[in-house]
Amino acid sequence: MVVATLKNLYLSYTGQSAEEIVELPSSGSNRRYFRLNGVKTLIGVSGTSPEEDRAFIYMSHHFLGKSLPVPEVFCSSDDFRYYLQEDLGDTLLFNTIEKGRKSCVFDEEEKRLLHKTIRLLPKIQCVGAEGFDFNRCYPQSEFNQRSILWDLNYFKYCFLKATGVDFQENLLEDDFQKMSNVLLKDTSNTFMYRDFQSRNVMIKNGEPWFIDFQGGRKGPVYYDVASFLWQAKAKYPSGLRNELLEDYMDALGNYMRIEKDYFMKQLKHFVLFRTLQVLGAYGFRGYFEKKPHFIQSVPFAIENLRQLLKDDYPEYPYLCHVLGRLTRLKQFSDDMRKYHLEVRIISFAYKKGIPNDTSGNGGGFVFDCRAINNPGKYERYNHFTGLDEPVIRFLEDDGEITSFLKNVYDIVDASVKRYMDRGFSNLMVCFGCTGGQHRSVYSAQHLAEHLNKKFGVKIHLIHREQNFEQILESNL
Repeated sequence: MVVATLKNLYLSYTGQSAEEIVELPSSGSNRRYFRLNGVKTLIGVSGTSPEEDRAFIYMSHHFLGKSLPVPEVFCSSDDFRYYLQEDLGDTLLFNTIEKGRKSCVFDEEEKRLLHKTIRLLPKIQCVGAEGFDFNRCYPQSEFNQRSILWDLNYFKYCFLKATGVDFQENLLEDDFQKMSNVLLKDTSNTFMYRDFQSRNVMIKNGEPWFIDFQGGRKGPVYYDVASFLWQAKAKYPSGLRNELLEDYMDALGNYMRIEKDYFMKQLKHFVLFRTLQVLGAYGFRGYFEKKPHFIQSVPFAIENLRQLLKDDYPEYPYLCHVLGRLTRLKQFSDDMRKYHLEVRIISFAYKKGIPNDTSGNGGGFVFDCRAINNPGKYERYNHFTGLDEPVIRFLEDDGEITSFLKNVYDIVDASVKRYMDRGFSNLMVCFGCTGGQHRSVYSAQHLAEHLNKKFGVKIHLIHREQNFEQILESNL
Protein backbone atom coordinates (compact mmCIF):
# COMPACT_ATOMS: atom_id res chain seq x y z
CA MET A 1 0.00 0.00 0.00
CA VAL A 2 2.72 2.51 1.03
CA VAL A 3 5.03 1.66 -1.87
CA ALA A 4 2.18 1.65 -4.38
CA THR A 5 0.92 5.05 -3.24
CA LEU A 6 4.38 6.61 -3.42
CA LYS A 7 4.95 5.12 -6.89
CA ASN A 8 1.64 6.62 -8.05
CA LEU A 9 2.66 10.02 -6.65
CA TYR A 10 6.00 9.77 -8.46
CA LEU A 11 4.29 8.91 -11.75
CA SER A 12 1.80 11.74 -11.31
CA TYR A 13 4.55 14.29 -10.54
CA THR A 14 7.25 13.27 -13.06
CA GLY A 15 5.13 11.68 -15.76
CA GLN A 16 7.26 8.54 -15.63
CA SER A 17 7.38 5.46 -13.42
CA ALA A 18 10.00 5.10 -10.71
CA GLU A 19 12.71 2.64 -11.71
CA GLU A 20 13.55 1.71 -8.12
CA ILE A 21 12.23 2.38 -4.63
CA VAL A 22 14.38 1.69 -1.57
CA GLU A 23 13.31 2.14 2.05
CA LEU A 24 15.78 4.19 4.09
CA PRO A 25 16.82 3.42 7.69
CA SER A 26 14.24 4.55 10.22
CA SER A 27 14.80 7.61 12.38
CA GLY A 28 13.50 8.43 15.83
CA SER A 29 10.00 9.09 14.51
CA ASN A 30 7.46 6.62 13.14
CA ARG A 31 7.55 8.16 9.67
CA ARG A 32 8.94 5.96 6.89
CA TYR A 33 11.25 7.27 4.19
CA PHE A 34 11.90 5.85 0.71
CA ARG A 35 14.26 6.89 -2.08
CA LEU A 36 12.60 6.74 -5.49
CA ASN A 37 15.01 6.62 -8.42
CA GLY A 38 14.12 7.32 -12.02
CA VAL A 39 14.00 10.42 -14.18
CA LYS A 40 14.45 12.33 -10.92
CA THR A 41 15.55 11.10 -7.51
CA LEU A 42 13.03 11.98 -4.80
CA ILE A 43 12.34 11.06 -1.21
CA GLY A 44 8.94 9.57 -0.50
CA VAL A 45 7.51 9.98 2.99
CA SER A 46 4.78 7.95 4.67
CA GLY A 47 3.51 9.69 7.79
CA THR A 48 1.28 8.49 10.60
CA SER A 49 -0.45 11.78 11.40
CA PRO A 50 -2.08 13.80 8.60
CA GLU A 51 -2.13 16.88 10.86
CA GLU A 52 1.62 16.63 11.49
CA ASP A 53 2.33 16.01 7.80
CA ARG A 54 0.17 18.98 6.82
CA ALA A 55 2.12 21.15 9.27
CA PHE A 56 5.47 20.03 7.80
CA ILE A 57 4.34 20.70 4.24
CA TYR A 58 3.14 24.19 5.17
CA MET A 59 6.38 24.97 7.01
CA SER A 60 8.52 23.73 4.13
CA HIS A 61 6.73 25.96 1.61
CA HIS A 62 6.88 28.94 3.96
CA PHE A 63 10.59 28.55 4.80
CA LEU A 64 11.53 28.10 1.14
CA GLY A 65 9.81 31.39 0.48
CA LYS A 66 12.19 32.93 3.02
CA SER A 67 15.21 31.36 1.26
CA LEU A 68 15.91 29.01 4.16
CA PRO A 69 17.77 25.73 3.49
CA VAL A 70 14.96 23.19 3.87
CA PRO A 71 13.82 20.39 1.54
CA GLU A 72 11.13 21.29 -0.98
CA VAL A 73 7.90 19.27 -0.92
CA PHE A 74 6.78 18.68 -4.50
CA CYS A 75 3.43 16.95 -4.11
CA SER A 76 1.29 15.04 -1.62
CA SER A 77 -1.67 12.70 -1.47
CA ASP A 78 -5.10 14.20 -0.87
CA ASP A 79 -5.05 13.16 2.77
CA PHE A 80 -1.44 14.49 3.24
CA ARG A 81 -0.26 11.13 4.61
CA TYR A 82 2.13 10.62 1.69
CA TYR A 83 4.33 13.16 -0.03
CA LEU A 84 7.43 13.52 -2.19
CA GLN A 85 10.23 15.85 -1.20
CA GLU A 86 13.67 16.94 -2.34
CA ASP A 87 16.49 14.42 -1.86
CA LEU A 88 19.23 16.01 0.24
CA GLY A 89 21.41 12.89 0.24
CA ASP A 90 22.38 10.70 3.17
CA THR A 91 24.81 12.82 5.21
CA LEU A 92 23.67 13.92 8.64
CA LEU A 93 25.65 16.51 10.56
CA PHE A 94 25.65 14.01 13.45
CA ASN A 95 27.59 11.53 11.31
CA THR A 96 29.84 14.18 9.75
CA ILE A 97 31.17 15.16 13.18
CA GLU A 98 31.53 11.54 14.31
CA LYS A 99 35.31 11.75 14.83
CA GLY A 100 34.89 14.79 17.02
CA ARG A 101 32.06 13.23 18.99
CA LYS A 102 34.09 10.12 19.70
CA SER A 103 37.38 11.85 20.51
CA CYS A 104 36.09 15.23 21.77
CA VAL A 105 38.66 16.76 19.41
CA PHE A 106 36.80 18.47 16.57
CA ASP A 107 38.80 19.24 13.42
CA GLU A 108 38.52 22.47 11.45
CA GLU A 109 35.91 21.14 9.00
CA GLU A 110 33.73 19.82 11.82
CA LYS A 111 33.98 23.16 13.60
CA ARG A 112 33.16 25.02 10.39
CA LEU A 113 29.95 23.07 9.93
CA LEU A 114 28.94 23.53 13.58
CA HIS A 115 29.58 27.26 13.48
CA LYS A 116 27.72 27.61 10.19
CA THR A 117 24.77 25.64 11.54
CA ILE A 118 24.46 27.60 14.79
CA ARG A 119 24.70 30.91 12.91
CA LEU A 120 21.82 29.84 10.67
CA LEU A 121 19.57 29.06 13.63
CA PRO A 122 18.55 32.69 14.35
CA LYS A 123 17.54 33.05 10.71
CA ILE A 124 15.01 30.24 10.84
CA GLN A 125 13.85 31.46 14.27
CA CYS A 126 13.40 35.10 13.25
CA VAL A 127 13.14 35.36 9.47
CA GLY A 128 11.22 32.09 9.40
CA ALA A 129 8.66 33.59 11.79
CA GLU A 130 7.90 36.54 9.50
CA GLY A 131 4.40 36.05 8.10
CA PHE A 132 4.23 32.56 9.59
CA ASP A 133 0.75 31.30 10.50
CA PHE A 134 1.34 29.62 13.86
CA ASN A 135 -2.19 28.26 13.80
CA ARG A 136 -0.88 25.77 11.22
CA CYS A 137 1.45 24.18 13.80
CA TYR A 138 0.74 20.76 15.30
CA PRO A 139 -0.03 19.76 18.02
CA GLN A 140 0.35 23.19 19.64
CA SER A 141 0.57 26.63 18.08
CA GLU A 142 2.91 27.95 20.76
CA PHE A 143 5.16 27.05 23.63
CA ASN A 144 2.88 27.48 26.63
CA GLN A 145 2.23 26.14 30.10
CA ARG A 146 0.29 23.17 28.79
CA SER A 147 3.12 22.05 26.49
CA ILE A 148 5.70 22.55 29.26
CA LEU A 149 3.74 20.43 31.72
CA TRP A 150 3.19 17.78 29.05
CA ASP A 151 6.94 17.47 28.60
CA LEU A 152 7.67 17.45 32.33
CA ASN A 153 5.07 14.78 32.92
CA TYR A 154 6.45 12.88 29.93
CA PHE A 155 9.74 12.78 31.87
CA LYS A 156 7.97 11.83 35.09
CA TYR A 157 5.91 8.96 33.71
CA CYS A 158 8.11 7.62 30.91
CA PHE A 159 11.49 7.91 32.60
CA LEU A 160 11.48 8.78 36.28
CA LYS A 161 8.85 6.23 37.29
CA ALA A 162 10.52 3.60 35.10
CA THR A 163 13.73 3.91 37.15
CA GLY A 164 11.91 3.15 40.41
CA VAL A 165 12.95 6.38 42.16
CA ASP A 166 10.47 7.25 44.93
CA PHE A 167 9.16 10.80 45.05
CA GLN A 168 6.28 12.85 46.42
CA GLU A 169 4.21 13.72 43.40
CA ASN A 170 2.66 16.87 44.88
CA LEU A 171 6.07 18.38 45.70
CA LEU A 172 7.39 17.50 42.25
CA GLU A 173 4.36 19.08 40.60
CA ASP A 174 4.93 22.25 42.64
CA ASP A 175 8.43 22.56 41.17
CA PHE A 176 7.15 21.75 37.69
CA GLN A 177 4.81 24.71 38.03
CA LYS A 178 7.69 26.93 39.17
CA MET A 179 9.75 25.86 36.17
CA SER A 180 6.86 26.63 33.85
CA ASN A 181 6.67 30.14 35.27
CA VAL A 182 10.40 30.72 34.75
CA LEU A 183 10.38 29.40 31.18
CA LEU A 184 7.46 31.63 30.24
CA LYS A 185 9.04 34.84 31.54
CA ASP A 186 9.93 35.86 27.98
CA THR A 187 7.61 35.99 25.00
CA SER A 188 8.74 36.58 21.42
CA ASN A 189 7.23 36.16 17.99
CA THR A 190 9.91 33.66 16.97
CA PHE A 191 9.82 30.15 15.54
CA MET A 192 10.89 27.43 17.99
CA TYR A 193 12.24 24.48 16.01
CA ARG A 194 11.82 22.27 19.11
CA ASP A 195 14.10 19.42 18.02
CA PHE A 196 17.08 21.33 16.69
CA GLN A 197 20.00 18.91 16.98
CA SER A 198 22.70 17.46 14.75
CA ARG A 199 20.57 14.45 13.73
CA ASN A 200 18.09 16.91 12.19
CA VAL A 201 20.64 18.78 10.10
CA MET A 202 21.80 17.35 6.78
CA ILE A 203 24.96 18.29 4.92
CA LYS A 204 24.65 18.80 1.17
CA ASN A 205 27.57 20.16 -0.86
CA GLY A 206 29.28 21.11 2.38
CA GLU A 207 26.37 23.22 3.65
CA PRO A 208 23.79 22.57 6.41
CA TRP A 209 20.12 21.96 5.58
CA PHE A 210 17.29 21.73 8.13
CA ILE A 211 14.91 18.76 8.36
CA ASP A 212 12.29 17.39 10.81
CA PHE A 213 10.92 20.75 11.97
CA GLN A 214 7.28 19.60 11.92
CA GLY A 215 6.99 19.90 15.71
CA GLY A 216 7.91 23.59 15.61
CA ARG A 217 5.75 26.35 17.04
CA LYS A 218 5.91 29.89 18.34
CA GLY A 219 8.30 30.04 21.26
CA PRO A 220 11.45 31.50 22.87
CA VAL A 221 14.83 31.16 21.17
CA TYR A 222 16.55 29.57 24.19
CA TYR A 223 14.98 26.14 23.68
CA ASP A 224 16.67 25.45 20.33
CA VAL A 225 20.07 26.60 21.63
CA ALA A 226 19.76 24.18 24.54
CA SER A 227 18.66 21.38 22.20
CA PHE A 228 21.63 21.80 19.89
CA LEU A 229 24.51 22.58 22.25
CA TRP A 230 23.51 20.12 24.98
CA GLN A 231 22.55 17.22 22.68
CA ALA A 232 23.32 14.13 24.76
CA LYS A 233 25.60 12.25 22.36
CA ALA A 234 27.18 15.25 20.63
CA LYS A 235 29.70 15.59 23.50
CA TYR A 236 30.85 19.12 22.65
CA PRO A 237 33.76 20.16 24.90
CA SER A 238 32.90 23.17 27.04
CA GLY A 239 35.33 25.39 25.11
CA LEU A 240 33.73 24.60 21.76
CA ARG A 241 30.24 24.89 23.22
CA ASN A 242 31.08 28.37 24.52
CA GLU A 243 32.46 29.36 21.10
CA LEU A 244 29.28 28.20 19.41
CA LEU A 245 27.14 29.99 21.98
CA GLU A 246 29.02 33.25 21.36
CA ASP A 247 28.58 32.74 17.63
CA TYR A 248 24.85 32.18 18.09
CA MET A 249 24.37 35.33 20.18
CA ASP A 250 26.35 37.35 17.65
CA ALA A 251 24.10 36.12 14.81
CA LEU A 252 20.94 36.61 16.88
CA GLY A 253 21.99 40.22 17.45
CA ASN A 254 21.22 40.88 13.78
CA TYR A 255 17.52 40.31 14.51
CA MET A 256 16.91 41.37 18.10
CA ARG A 257 18.55 43.11 21.01
CA ILE A 258 19.89 40.72 23.64
CA GLU A 259 21.47 41.23 27.04
CA LYS A 260 24.13 38.56 27.44
CA ASP A 261 23.98 38.02 31.22
CA TYR A 262 20.21 37.70 31.20
CA PHE A 263 20.33 35.44 28.15
CA MET A 264 22.77 33.06 29.86
CA LYS A 265 20.74 33.02 33.08
CA GLN A 266 17.53 32.15 31.25
CA LEU A 267 19.24 29.64 28.98
CA LYS A 268 20.35 27.66 32.03
CA HIS A 269 16.71 26.83 32.86
CA PHE A 270 15.97 25.77 29.29
CA VAL A 271 18.98 23.44 29.31
CA LEU A 272 17.61 21.69 32.40
CA PHE A 273 14.10 21.55 30.94
CA ARG A 274 15.31 20.22 27.59
CA THR A 275 17.39 17.54 29.35
CA LEU A 276 14.30 16.32 31.20
CA GLN A 277 12.24 16.36 28.01
CA VAL A 278 14.93 14.33 26.22
CA LEU A 279 15.05 11.78 29.05
CA GLY A 280 11.28 11.40 28.76
CA ALA A 281 11.66 10.70 25.03
CA TYR A 282 14.51 8.26 25.67
CA GLY A 283 12.40 6.48 28.26
CA PHE A 284 9.45 6.09 25.92
CA ARG A 285 11.40 5.31 22.73
CA GLY A 286 13.97 3.16 24.50
CA TYR A 287 12.31 1.43 27.44
CA PHE A 288 8.85 1.05 25.91
CA GLU A 289 9.42 0.96 22.14
CA LYS A 290 12.76 -0.88 22.57
CA LYS A 291 14.66 1.31 20.08
CA PRO A 292 18.34 0.68 20.85
CA HIS A 293 19.93 4.05 20.00
CA PHE A 294 17.65 5.78 22.51
CA ILE A 295 18.66 3.34 25.25
CA GLN A 296 22.32 3.88 24.34
CA SER A 297 21.85 7.65 24.68
CA VAL A 298 20.46 7.51 28.24
CA PRO A 299 23.86 7.45 30.04
CA PHE A 300 24.99 10.53 28.13
CA ALA A 301 21.82 12.45 29.02
CA ILE A 302 22.22 11.41 32.66
CA GLU A 303 25.80 12.67 32.58
CA ASN A 304 24.55 15.98 31.14
CA LEU A 305 22.08 16.14 34.02
CA ARG A 306 24.79 15.30 36.54
CA GLN A 307 26.91 18.21 35.27
CA LEU A 308 23.94 20.61 35.23
CA LEU A 309 23.15 19.88 38.87
CA LYS A 310 26.59 21.18 39.86
CA ASP A 311 25.06 24.61 39.29
CA ASP A 312 22.47 25.82 41.72
CA TYR A 313 18.78 25.78 40.81
CA PRO A 314 17.29 27.21 44.02
CA GLU A 315 13.95 27.71 42.25
CA TYR A 316 13.32 23.93 42.21
CA PRO A 317 14.61 22.44 45.49
CA TYR A 318 12.57 19.25 45.52
CA LEU A 319 13.04 18.56 41.82
CA CYS A 320 16.82 18.91 42.21
CA HIS A 321 16.72 16.58 45.21
CA VAL A 322 14.95 13.92 43.13
CA LEU A 323 17.24 14.46 40.13
CA GLY A 324 20.30 14.13 42.35
CA ARG A 325 19.07 10.74 43.55
CA LEU A 326 18.32 9.77 39.96
CA THR A 327 21.87 10.49 38.79
CA ARG A 328 23.29 8.41 41.64
CA LEU A 329 21.36 5.27 40.73
CA LYS A 330 23.72 2.35 40.32
CA GLN A 331 22.62 1.50 36.80
CA PHE A 332 23.60 4.97 35.60
CA SER A 333 26.82 5.29 37.57
CA ASP A 334 27.90 1.89 36.23
CA ASP A 335 27.04 2.95 32.67
CA MET A 336 29.17 6.08 32.88
CA ARG A 337 32.06 4.65 34.86
CA LYS A 338 33.86 3.72 31.66
CA TYR A 339 33.70 7.36 30.58
CA HIS A 340 35.24 8.65 33.84
CA LEU A 341 38.98 8.92 34.03
CA GLU A 342 40.86 7.06 36.75
CA VAL A 343 44.52 7.96 37.23
CA ARG A 344 46.80 5.27 38.63
CA ILE A 345 49.85 6.78 40.35
CA ILE A 346 52.68 4.55 41.54
CA SER A 347 55.94 5.11 43.39
CA PHE A 348 58.63 2.47 42.86
CA ALA A 349 62.29 1.53 43.13
CA TYR A 350 64.15 1.28 39.81
CA LYS A 351 66.17 -1.69 41.03
CA LYS A 352 62.90 -3.66 41.28
CA GLY A 353 61.68 -2.66 37.82
CA ILE A 354 59.17 -0.23 36.32
CA PRO A 355 55.55 -1.17 37.18
CA ASN A 356 53.42 -2.94 34.59
CA ASP A 357 50.28 -1.34 33.22
CA THR A 358 47.40 -3.64 34.16
CA SER A 359 44.81 -1.60 32.21
CA GLY A 360 46.10 -2.92 28.89
CA ASN A 361 46.57 0.59 27.49
CA GLY A 362 50.34 0.40 27.20
CA GLY A 363 51.52 2.44 30.16
CA GLY A 364 51.82 6.18 30.68
CA PHE A 365 54.29 8.62 32.20
CA VAL A 366 57.40 7.46 34.09
CA PHE A 367 59.29 10.22 35.91
CA ASP A 368 62.82 9.66 37.19
CA CYS A 369 63.29 11.31 40.61
CA ARG A 370 66.94 10.24 41.03
CA ALA A 371 68.37 13.63 40.05
CA ILE A 372 66.77 15.17 43.16
CA ASN A 373 68.88 15.38 46.35
CA ASN A 374 68.35 12.05 48.11
CA PRO A 375 67.39 11.92 51.84
CA GLY A 376 68.37 8.25 51.73
CA LYS A 377 72.03 9.23 51.84
CA TYR A 378 71.55 10.19 55.47
CA GLU A 379 71.05 7.51 58.09
CA ARG A 380 68.60 9.54 60.14
CA TYR A 381 66.03 9.31 57.31
CA ASN A 382 66.33 5.56 56.78
CA HIS A 383 63.23 4.72 58.81
CA PHE A 384 61.05 7.40 57.21
CA THR A 385 59.28 7.67 53.84
CA GLY A 386 58.20 10.56 51.67
CA LEU A 387 54.97 10.68 53.69
CA ASP A 388 56.74 11.55 56.93
CA GLU A 389 57.37 15.08 58.15
CA PRO A 390 61.18 14.84 58.46
CA VAL A 391 61.56 13.74 54.82
CA ILE A 392 58.94 16.26 53.60
CA ARG A 393 60.83 19.05 55.37
CA PHE A 394 64.18 17.90 53.94
CA LEU A 395 62.88 17.78 50.36
CA GLU A 396 61.00 21.06 50.49
CA ASP A 397 63.79 22.96 52.23
CA ASP A 398 66.19 21.70 49.57
CA GLY A 399 63.76 22.97 46.87
CA GLU A 400 64.72 20.74 43.96
CA ILE A 401 61.58 18.63 44.27
CA THR A 402 59.36 21.71 44.13
CA SER A 403 60.73 22.73 40.71
CA PHE A 404 60.60 19.12 39.54
CA LEU A 405 56.93 18.73 40.47
CA LYS A 406 55.96 22.04 38.90
CA ASN A 407 57.17 20.70 35.55
CA VAL A 408 55.43 17.36 36.18
CA TYR A 409 52.15 19.12 36.98
CA ASP A 410 52.28 21.09 33.72
CA ILE A 411 52.80 17.95 31.65
CA VAL A 412 50.34 15.67 33.46
CA ASP A 413 47.64 18.35 33.85
CA ALA A 414 47.55 18.83 30.09
CA SER A 415 47.12 15.10 29.51
CA VAL A 416 44.47 14.70 32.19
CA LYS A 417 42.44 17.52 30.66
CA ARG A 418 42.65 15.98 27.19
CA TYR A 419 41.88 12.49 28.51
CA MET A 420 38.77 13.82 30.24
CA ASP A 421 37.67 15.73 27.13
CA ARG A 422 38.10 12.63 25.00
CA GLY A 423 36.36 10.26 27.38
CA PHE A 424 39.40 8.12 28.17
CA SER A 425 39.18 6.01 31.29
CA ASN A 426 42.79 5.18 32.28
CA LEU A 427 46.06 7.04 32.77
CA MET A 428 49.12 5.75 34.64
CA VAL A 429 51.84 7.95 36.14
CA CYS A 430 54.89 6.40 37.84
CA PHE A 431 57.65 7.97 39.91
CA GLY A 432 60.87 6.04 40.41
CA CYS A 433 63.86 6.61 42.63
CA THR A 434 66.69 4.49 44.01
CA GLY A 435 64.83 2.77 46.84
CA GLY A 436 61.25 3.78 46.13
CA GLN A 437 61.00 5.22 49.63
CA HIS A 438 61.56 8.98 49.76
CA ARG A 439 61.54 11.10 46.58
CA SER A 440 59.21 8.89 44.54
CA VAL A 441 56.76 8.49 47.42
CA TYR A 442 56.65 12.24 48.06
CA SER A 443 56.13 12.97 44.34
CA ALA A 444 53.41 10.36 43.83
CA GLN A 445 51.50 11.49 46.92
CA HIS A 446 51.59 15.15 45.96
CA LEU A 447 50.57 14.53 42.34
CA ALA A 448 47.66 12.37 43.53
CA GLU A 449 46.35 15.08 45.83
CA HIS A 450 46.93 17.76 43.19
CA LEU A 451 44.98 15.95 40.43
CA ASN A 452 42.15 14.93 42.73
CA LYS A 453 41.71 18.49 43.93
CA LYS A 454 42.11 20.22 40.56
CA PHE A 455 40.17 17.85 38.29
CA GLY A 456 38.06 15.80 40.70
CA VAL A 457 39.21 12.56 39.07
CA LYS A 458 39.48 9.25 40.88
CA ILE A 459 43.03 8.40 41.93
CA HIS A 460 44.35 4.93 42.64
CA LEU A 461 47.58 5.65 44.53
CA ILE A 462 50.11 2.85 45.08
CA HIS A 463 53.38 3.10 46.99
CA ARG A 464 54.68 -0.21 45.73
CA GLU A 465 57.70 -0.75 47.94
CA GLN A 466 55.68 0.08 51.09
CA ASN A 467 52.85 -2.22 49.97
CA PHE A 468 50.46 0.71 50.53
CA GLU A 469 47.40 1.63 48.44
CA GLN A 470 44.93 4.52 48.72
CA ILE A 471 41.84 5.53 46.74
CA LEU A 472 41.01 9.21 46.33
CA GLU A 473 37.42 9.18 45.13
CA SER A 474 36.14 11.24 42.24
CA ASN A 475 33.88 14.19 42.96
CA LEU A 476 32.67 14.47 39.35
